[in-house]
Amino acid sequence: MTAPAPTRLLPALPGPEPVPTLASFGPPRLLAGLDEAPRMDRVAHLARHGSLPRLTPQELVALAEDTDLRGRGGAGFPFARKLTAVMDGMKRSDGKGAVVVNGSEGEPSCLKDTALLLHAPHLVIDGALLAAEALGAQEVAIGVTRKDVEDSVRRAIGERGPVRPALRVTLLTERFVTGEGTAMTNGLGGGPGLPSGRKVRSSERGLNGVPTLLSNTETYAQLAVAARLGALGYRNAGLPTEPGTLLLTVGGSRVVEVPYGVPLTRVLALCGSDPGQGVLLGGYHGTFISPVDAQTATLSRDALSAYGAVLGAGAVLPIPYDTCPAGETVRVAQWMAAESAGQCGPCVLGLPALADELARAVRGGGDSALEAVRARMRAVEKRGACSHPDGTSRFVASALAAFPEEFERHAQGFGCGRPVTGALPVTGHQPPPVATPAAAPAPPQERLLVDWTLCRGHGLCADVVPGIVKLGPDGYPQQASMPLPARMRRRAQLAVRRCPALALRVQGGN
Repeated sequence: MTAPAPTRLLPALPGPEPVPTLASFGPPRLLAGLDEAPRMDRVAHLARHGSLPRLTPQELVALAEDTDLRGRGGAGFPFARKLTAVMDGMKRSDGKGAVVVNGSEGEPSCLKDTALLLHAPHLVIDGALLAAEALGAQEVAIGVTRKDVEDSVRRAIGERGPVRPALRVTLLTERFVTGEGTAMTNGLGGGPGLPSGRKVRSSERGLNGVPTLLSNTETYAQLAVAARLGALGYRNAGLPTEPGTLLLTVGGSRVVEVPYGVPLTRVLALCGSDPGQGVLLGGYHGTFISPVDAQTATLSRDALSAYGAVLGAGAVLPIPYDTCPAGETVRVAQWMAAESAGQCGPCVLGLPALADELARAVRGGGDSALEAVRARMRAVEKRGACSHPDGTSRFVASALAAFPEEFERHAQGFGCGRPVTGALPVTGHQPPPVATPAAAPAPPQERLLVDWTLCRGHGLCADVVPGIVKLGPDGYPQQASMPLPARMRRRAQLAVRRCPALALRVQGGN
């Protein structure tokens, strides 16, 4: 796909809480008009997007299927299947049903829901009302966790005047788990806003016990755009297999609308960044990809699956060279532990213990500390009342796999000396600053040595450790002593064993 050229940055509204800078890669859809006004009121919204068509339930399901619309809150569940499940549930409940917009966004690395509800709230409301009217739902409830967002949505509701079905917004407690399905419906129903701990489908029993269509803010905004453009028009952007656009939060501060299939590096460049030491995709339940993989990665579900990564809630967090990735990981693990719902042992006890062991390892706790981290990860997996313990464990495991030498050096007491800059943002009750050890003298580097009295120029060593051993025109190694990076040690030992003349050996750099 030939990616469109990026457009200029769009203005942002000032506020007491973090407000993203907006940009688009190519013509914006969800962010359309925001280069001319900081907020689309009802008049500006209708002038830009036009009136919303009315669809029957069958037409709505067909539209979702034809556009392959999926939930943009993290799981990527097909929206048409959600609609069908709610329709079936309402048939069994005397036609009672509700629509819930999840605008909680409890993760500080994500601001796309905030961007939509602050700047283009009517697009979200359009999508929710379109679904509610087609389903025959009695209520549309919008759950948010920021006062400025609540004010914006309440203002948008007032701009519309009386509507049917009933439309309301509720300010919920701000915590990471507020966006979990049962926590959202519990909170909107007047309950504590915590996960129920039971496998309950909202399509069967959601808000106030009735079948509920629950999806996140961007999903409803995409539905409103698709209804106006039609399936063919909607598919003009993106990939044939993954049509449309998506919203990304880059670096925790910029919300960018891009078509599916855009190279990751071009999105980072638009935001004045690069892959750095690696990129965390999908937020704090997501996955790190290496700088090498980031150079070739494109933003689509299929492409990212090759790297074991997902788009999740759309967070893109590069790790700059001037920050300590081990310290950043500890800081997020501590914050995630503090965000526990306080309902089950794996969260209340397991996540703080995992964060403590990780901090001990980074302070120089040795190999035993890293093993203790892995043991704590295993202890919380698949044992929580919700997915929070599993997601936190997955985040730590991904960091350990992405930065093995960083964690190993820290565990051995050889700190990197770089500060923790907050490249992975946390908010609210922040954990204490993570102190990473100053850089100690590096351990003596091993070297691969050639004994010239034995070497016969077989050249096998150059095949086993390419890039370390380079052969001269005569077929013999160019050097007798070569620095040996830790990652090449095993291959060097293999070269030592395979040398027919026994002319190689590995030596410490004392």
